[in-house]
Amino acid sequence: MQPGAAPFTQRTPRVIAARRLQRRRDRDASALFLAEGPQAVREAMSRPGCVVELFATREAYDRHPALVDAARAESAAVSIVTDDGLAAVAETVTPQGLVAVCRHLDVSLSDALTRRPRLIAVLVGIKDPGNAGTVLRTADAAGADAVVFAGETVDPYNGKAVRASAGSLFHLDVVRTGDPAAVVATVRDAGLTVLAADAYGDQDLDTLADDGALDGPTAWVFGSEAHGLPEDLAEATDARVHVPLYGRAESLNLAAAAAVCLYASARALRR
Repeated sequence: MQPGAAPFTQRTPRVIAARRLQRRRDRDASALFLAEGPQAVREAMSRPGCVVELFATREAYDRHPALVDAARAESAAVSIVTDDGLAAVAETVTPQGLVAVCRHLDVSLSDALTRRPRLIAVLVGIKDPGNAGTVLRTADAAGADAVVFAGETVDPYNGKAVRASAGSLFHLDVVRTGDPAAVVATVRDAGLTVLAADAYGDQDLDTLADDGALDGPTAWVFGSEAHGLPEDLAEATDARVHVPLYGRAESLNLAAAAAVCLYASARALRR
């Protein structure tokens, strides 16, 4: 904005256009999404060319000069907004004064595989954006190279998923593709062992780890918490693996099971 220009409000056309990105159809049509809060904006800035525009309240603009300078260095527009204008594009109850408009980060599965990944998470049929974002965060922490969103899986650019990823969305290859069976076949052809996380699987995670079965490049396939993986897809993987339960809990939720599986592979790969 030019010095002395009035801040944008919730009725400013660029604010209205950004607010539309809260809807998936508008995100898909524009290949843009929103990242909210200083941490998400900071991580978005780590991807050159990712940030298109930064909306900031006057208070946040003064509090985060490094982020403002980084946005300008990337030739992103920096727009001062009123509190109401910021609230219009933010999705949290108490926004932190910064929202970035970012470009989609998608890569193709073939491009992700050319980087010779050693650990991949494949999400199939997961509907909860919070779960998807948490798996993204866990995959990043475990040193995974890519997360694949296959079939009818939640949009990784959903605001709740972006927030739950805590910036990890910007650290990994993000793949969105249609046919989960084709993903399994392609990943296996690239030399990775494909394992289905299945509460009723006949293979025990601890036994596989002890036997060295996790020592090579691995893709873990995770299904929805409510329904698991489709039977034909689970059968197409190299093994159906359950996490052993040593206490009295009936089961683990998706995010916890994914964390256990990914870290078991991460530990084996470090060996």
